[in-house]
This record gives sequence, structure tokens and C-alpha cells, in this order.
Amino acid sequence: MNIYLISMSEEGIIISIIYISKNKLSRYLLILVIVIATISIFPIPIKNVAGDVVSVLVSNSRLKPIYEVDTDEKKVAISFDATWGSTRTPQLLAILDKHKIKTTFFLTNIWVKKYPQIAKEIADAGHEIGLHTVSHPNLTELPIDKIKVELQDNAKLIKKVTGQEPILFRPPFGAYNNKVIQTIIDSNYIPIQWSVDSLDWKEISAQDIYQRVTTKIKPGSIVLFHNDGANTPQALEAILNYLNEEGYHIIPVSELVYKENYFIDNNGKQKINK
Repeated sequence: MNIYLISMSEEGIIISIIYISKNKLSRYLLILVIVIATISIFPIPIKNVAGDVVSVLVSNSRLKPIYEVDTDEKKVAISFDATWGSTRTPQLLAILDKHKIKTTFFLTNIWVKKYPQIAKEIADAGHEIGLHTVSHPNLTELPIDKIKVELQDNAKLIKKVTGQEPILFRPPFGAYNNKVIQTIIDSNYIPIQWSVDSLDWKEISAQDIYQRVTTKIKPGSIVLFHNDGANTPQALEAILNYLNEEGYHIIPVSELVYKENYFIDNNGKQKINK
């Protein structure tokens, strides 16, 4: 007896095949034939194989934010998320100014309300401001109308305090699904992730941060830092010196990403349509 179970998910259609037979060889051969036949039509991975159940993802439609940019030019973007603390932010701004570098700061309302003057100083120094929500929730757990409020109210406060009108958005915790990404796009913002995580929020040593970033960075990378990581300033100084010696050009995220005629592949790399 064959039982076909079809269900919908945000990633696409899941077909589960449960085949009961006295002849196990025939059963698995049939499953193999079905999987191979399906793969020949769709670019699909096998989602799960366990016991007598095989699940196949037949629609690879998960939306992605931009993790990195496909480019041969030695240019990268450095970004800072701001949700807690401000003690080290002036030091970071001084280091960036010393190196004549402009970056992108993703700000939450809970941070901007607590440190409006520093938010203004970031903007006045020529750095780009991106959205990071009002209250730093996990957006995948919110309905669409609540996600829109997190975006709209975040944008309003940043405009009021800094004068900037952000075009970029980074989801808190890097958490997203199709609902989140589609809502961001429908709200006319560009969803941004990162390809290099400094892990400075874990308060690892400056040397460890330096090693992580310099061994992973490449043309088109977007690097994640936080504005008040304990060892971020010390690591940042060394990383900027390294990137300068290696001939990298550091630019804000909006200057790195393509604005039109592009697609985002399954790994989150933004590429130009050719």
C-alpha cells in the first residue's frame, strides 16, 4: 500500500511517501525512483529520510536576505548592531574617523531612545543608519501587521533623531522566514544579513575576533560587529590595519549591494543578472 502525504510549508511543498510492503527491496527501490525522478524536474534537496518515511522538498522557494555580494573588487562592508550599551561607541567612531572609513549602524528604538545624542553623532560623522526594529523581537514569531509596526516606528524615530531615511533592515538575531523577508521587501527596505560574524557579543578576546574576521573576510563580505562589545575597539583597529594592508576598500552596506537587476542565490549571495 502507498500513502502520499502532501503538506505546505514556507519553504515549499513537502511530499512524504510512506510505503508498506513485505518486500523491503521493492519498497526502497520505488522510493529511490520517485526521488530521482522528482530531482530531475526540480532543484530539490532531500529534506528527511527516516525509517519508512521519505520527505522531499519540491519547491525551493525560501526567500533570503543579502549575506554577501558577488564581486571581484576588493571591497567589503563593516556593520554594527546597536541594542544595548554605548560605552565604547565613541571609541569606535574615533577609530573609524582616524581611518577615514564610513560604515553602517543598525539601530533599534530601545537604543536610540536611551542614547539619542550618540545616535545623532553616528549620523553626523557620515555613517549610514539602518533599521533594526523598535524592540528587538524575533520577527518570525510576529504577525505581519506587528512586523510592519516594528519597521515603520523604527524608521520614524531614526528620521526624527538622525535625519536619515534608512533603506536597509537587519532582522534581530538574524532570524527570518519568508513572511519576514517578504514584509521587509513590501515595505521598500533591503533585508541585510552578514557573512562574517565577529562574535564580539560573546566577549571573546580581541585576538580571537581579529582571527575570525581576517580569516573569513573576502571581496563582497558583510561583517557583523556590535557597538558595545567589550573587545571590539581593540579588534577593530587591528582589523582595519589588516584590510588596508591587503588593499581592501571599506564602504557602507548600501554602497556594496546592488540596487537593481540582481538575484540572491540559495546561499544568500547577491549576484547580478547576466
